[in-house]
Amino acid sequence: MKHNQDFFEGVYQKKIYYQNWLPDEKPKAVILIIHGIVEHSNRYMNVVNYFVPKNFAVYGFDHMGHGKSEGERTYINQFEDFRDNIKRYFDMVREWHPDIPIILFGHSMGALISANYLLDYQHEFSAAVLSAAPVILPNIVTQIMGNILASIAPNFGLIRINPHDMSRDKAVVQAYIDDPMVYNGRIAVRLLAEIVKGMKRINEEASKIQIPLCIVHGGADKVADAAGSQMLFDRVQSEKKNIFIYDNLLHEVLNEPEHQAVLDDIANSLNSYLF
Repeated sequence: MKHNQDFFEGVYQKKIYYQNWLPDEKPKAVILIIHGIVEHSNRYMNVVNYFVPKNFAVYGFDHMGHGKSEGERTYINQFEDFRDNIKRYFDMVREWHPDIPIILFGHSMGALISANYLLDYQHEFSAAVLSAAPVILPNIVTQIMGNILASIAPNFGLIRINPHDMSRDKAVVQAYIDDPMVYNGRIAVRLLAEIVKGMKRINEEASKIQIPLCIVHGGADKVADAAGSQMLFDRVQSEKKNIFIYDNLLHEVLNEPEHQAVLDDIANSLNSYLF
């Protein structure tokens, strides 16, 4: 396995950190990981260690304001900034791998970002995987109050992620707590308002998604309601699609004790779609 890392220029001329893991032979496909809120691309080693030996290349980058990338922590001007940085990175990856399938693989906020990205650019991908997508809209009062607060105090920190909601594996939780690249402060209200904007678009336009799609979600997820993934699965128009909701698993199904079985389900789905 070969590992490479560097930076590319993202929106607002911010330096965006990226990395990749390559098999020793020419890969049969690329997995492009879009990570979740407050975390970073290096937290997906279970995916890397599973798929690279199966001759997949795995690529990831840190969102602006996350991990090793520049930008104010967990702050974003508009949801479209996520899309524009993915587009810049995708174009680089496609240039490096012009003739093999590319799979979009998003987790949590990254799954929401990925679903929105597919509405504009699904033709660029051969398949997609969405893990723990947060798509259930908050009530209208919360939305209105959030928009007001985002307009008058966009940098105000509103909520903090509970590490114990990530996984039932105590080692994963402790690593999350100890990781200096995981932001443990309160999330800027502007980002939260922009996430709601992304949720609205998916609720309105999910039926436009038509590419092969695998959805995974923990049935005991306290961060993103698994009912949202079921709603998404029901609305997309993909001819090839699978959904797996795992009883008792928490938010990070890729880091749960049962992650091997989750990755098996994803791999079997991708193989049925592409090979």
